[in-house]
Amino acid sequence: MSSTRTKLRTRIAAAISAATVLGLVAGCGSGGGSGTGGGHENGKTVITMGLFGVMGFKETGLLEKYMKLHPDVVIKADVAGDEQTYYTALQTHLAAGSGLKDIQGIEVGRAKELVDTQKDKFADLADVPGTDHFLPWKLSQVTAPDKKVIGLGTDIGPMAVCYRKDFFEQAGLPTDRDQVAKLWAGDWSKYVAVGKQFKAGLKGSKAAFMDSSSGLFNAMIYGNSEQFYDKSGKLIYAKNPVVKDAWKLASQAATSGLTAKLRQFQPGWDPGLANSTFATTVCPAWMLAHISEKAGPANKGKWDVAKAPKGANWGGSFLGVMEKSPVKKEAKELVAWLTAPEQQSYLFEKIGNFPSSATALKSPAVTGAKSEYFSGAPIGKIFGEAATEIPDEQVLGRKDGTIKDIFSQGLTLIESQGKSPDDAWKTTDERIKKATG
Repeated sequence: MSSTRTKLRTRIAAAISAATVLGLVAGCGSGGGSGTGGGHENGKTVITMGLFGVMGFKETGLLEKYMKLHPDVVIKADVAGDEQTYYTALQTHLAAGSGLKDIQGIEVGRAKELVDTQKDKFADLADVPGTDHFLPWKLSQVTAPDKKVIGLGTDIGPMAVCYRKDFFEQAGLPTDRDQVAKLWAGDWSKYVAVGKQFKAGLKGSKAAFMDSSSGLFNAMIYGNSEQFYDKSGKLIYAKNPVVKDAWKLASQAATSGLTAKLRQFQPGWDPGLANSTFATTVCPAWMLAHISEKAGPANKGKWDVAKAPKGANWGGSFLGVMEKSPVKKEAKELVAWLTAPEQQSYLFEKIGNFPSSATALKSPAVTGAKSEYFSGAPIGKIFGEAATEIPDEQVLGRKDGTIKDIFSQGLTLIESQGKSPDDAWKTTDERIKKATG
């Protein structure tokens, strides 16, 4: 695994200026405030992109490479560090019909809402040549009933468990990744049981077993085809045994003193990594680079990666092209190139974004990948096997991303405010009903 992987993957705070985010929200930049996307300037085709987080295209130099291969093309990419800020701006621009980029990033939790309510604003990518290499369920997430495809897949998020070997040793638990995986194989309740053993064995230490109960909750629900909605679009979270079982187990972890009470990617989580305040975290493939960046060089070799109790997918994105883009043809060609197997393999090698391309999953760059930071863990093998366990059908709903956030907030009520699981569920249920109408 390239040594640049850590540096490139998580420059969210450092590389993205407040001005860029504000420009995205206000509709400034290449897209302007009165139209969509780029166009033609000085004899060159200008393609604009709206991205979020670290999707990797800009950070790894892929956009520069494309421009070198196509000297008549200029790519201008705006990157928002926070996806929620980005999506709020995207919704505003879609409603106004202005300020949009030629290419817009789409997070999986927003895919269904855009397919159902905004598909006419997106170009159909179903007929783009050479795009038959994606995992079937990936494209189904952005395919409308009329078979229109509003985006092409970038990455997916197969899950594992990242753990601190030194803390496990101190608690009297195995440290070898295969033996650790056997401790909780097949059942997330075994993961919590290991946490209780950890707590009993690591007396006097301030380190918690896991970072948050919400990470456990997400891992459990995303191992199933249906979470918050059924295939017809009906909300089912309140009666879905998958969600209720996940809430029950996550609540148990929250009330048993097993968590550090730190929501992933929220204030306090990064310092928690740096200060070694927890021993495990449920980690999709894309999270490894963030952990290595924030935990820092001092903790290199202390972390390892073990197979999760059950396979699941958390996260993943797409690139869509706007229907009214003045350079729609060229934008489609760029999206097809950026999501091709070769570029997906390259992104995994550089920053750990796990491919959504079935072809890329078989490439040596993916299957043979190891992480030096995570004790030489064969992450290509671990996450590759996890990807095969992801359900073939992934049912999405309009407000999936919003509902996931509300459940995370609900579990925080238990962890940090001392609410009972029943009271926290009631509050969560009320918030979801309000958010979904």
